[in-house]
Amino acid sequence: MSLRLDIDIVDGLIDQPRRIRASGLTPGIATLTTTLAHPDGSVWRSRAEFRIAGDGLLDLEQQAPVAGDWSIADGMGCVWALRPLSEPVIASHTDGVAPLPITLELEDASGSQASTVFVQRFMAEGVRRREIREQNLSGTLFTPVADGPHPVVIVLNGSGGGTPEQRAALYAAHGYQGLALGYFKAPGRPEHISDTPLEYFQTALEWVAQTLNPKHGFIAVAGLSRGGELALLLGAYFPKRVSAVIGYVPSAVVHGTLRAGRPDQPRDADAWTWQGKPLRNVWRDNPSADWTAFDTPPAPGAAIRQAPAFSAVEGSAEFVVAARIAVEHIAGPVLLISGTDDGFWPSTAYSARIVADLKAANHPWPVEHVRNEGAGHAIGFPCVPTTVIARLHPVAGVVISSGGSAQDNARANRLSWSRVLGFLEAAVAAKGRES
Repeated sequence: MSLRLDIDIVDGLIDQPRRIRASGLTPGIATLTTTLAHPDGSVWRSRAEFRIAGDGLLDLEQQAPVAGDWSIADGMGCVWALRPLSEPVIASHTDGVAPLPITLELEDASGSQASTVFVQRFMAEGVRRREIREQNLSGTLFTPVADGPHPVVIVLNGSGGGTPEQRAALYAAHGYQGLALGYFKAPGRPEHISDTPLEYFQTALEWVAQTLNPKHGFIAVAGLSRGGELALLLGAYFPKRVSAVIGYVPSAVVHGTLRAGRPDQPRDADAWTWQGKPLRNVWRDNPSADWTAFDTPPAPGAAIRQAPAFSAVEGSAEFVVAARIAVEHIAGPVLLISGTDDGFWPSTAYSARIVADLKAANHPWPVEHVRNEGAGHAIGFPCVPTTVIARLHPVAGVVISSGGSAQDNARANRLSWSRVLGFLEAAVAAKGRES
C-alpha cells in the first residue's frame, strides 16, 4: 500500500478541528512537518515524530508524538504547536480575515513522502463584510448568508486597540451579525484609550438596534481583556440595550489607561468617561499601587509578567470598592472566561469576584465562569497557534508575558469557544421566550 495522507475537512472554518490520518506507512519513525504561510508574510512551522506500528497507520487524534513540538494525542496539535520562523512583512494583515493555508508533509521510515494542504477560513461562504463609518462609528460588520433577522454580537478588543474582525467574522459564520467595533487605534478613532466616552458605545448600541434589527432585540457584547472590562461596563450602564455579556479574561474593577494611554499622561489617568466625568479607576492616587512588576521583568531579558502589580493595587480596599464595576445592573446572562496562569492581570480572581457579586445581588439570569486551569491571558477561538506566550504590546512597545503554556492555552481556546457558542444559543432562545 502506498503512503496516503488524509484530512476530513480540506477547506473549512478555522474553528473546525480537522481529523488528520495517514495509511501505508513503513513501520518505524515517521515525521510530520506542518507549515503555515501566513498572509502577513510570516512563516510558521511545527514538527513531530511518531512511532508507526505494523498496521502502517497514523491518527493524530489517537497517537501522541514520541518527539517534537507537542507531546499529546491531539488532532490539531500540529496547528496550535506552530512556531514563527519569520516576522510579518505586512503587519496590517496579521489580524485580517484572509484564509490561512496549512501545508502538511509526512515522511516515513523508508523515506516515502506524502503532502497535502488544508485551508482555515474566518469567513464562511456567503458572509458579507461591510465597513461601518456612520455616526462617527468605526467598525466592520459581518452578516450571515441566511436571511435575517439575526441576533447581534458586538466584539471589542483590549489594550492593543484595533478592530477585531476575525472574531466578528466567526460569529457571522455561526449565524450572528458580528460587529467588530473599534474604539481606539482604529480608522477615525484616537490612537489611545485615554478618556474614551461611554457615549460612543451608547451610539453604537442604538445604531445596532435601529439599523440591524436584531432578532428578538438581542445584542450581546463580547470583549477581551480591557474589552472584557468594557463589556461589563456597557452591560451595567446600558442594561436596556445589552442582552448578554461575554467577558474574556475580564476585570472586576475599572483600570486607568496603563499602557494604552497618551504618552503625556501618567499611567493612572482615566480610560473611560460618562457624561463628561471620568469613571473612578483603582489606580488613581492609590497608596497600594506598586508599579515594580508592571515595569520590571523577573529576570534580565525576560518578558514582563505584570499580574502581581494588579494584585498589589487591591491592597487599599476603599479604592477597590470605588472602582468596582456595578455588575448587578446587568440585565441578562453573563459568561466569564479566565486563565489561572494569566500573566497580564488576575482574571480568575476577578471573574470569581464578579460571580460572587452577581450571586449576592440575586442576579436572575444565568452566570457562568469558565476557569481554564494553567491557561494564560491569550484565550480566543480554537485551532490557532498558541506558542507565542510573550508579545510586544502594540501601544507600549514592551514585551509582556501573557502566561500559560501552548498546550493549556490551546485547550482553553477549544473549551471556552464551545461554551461561548452554547451560551449565546441559550441566551438568544431565552430572549425569544421573553419577546
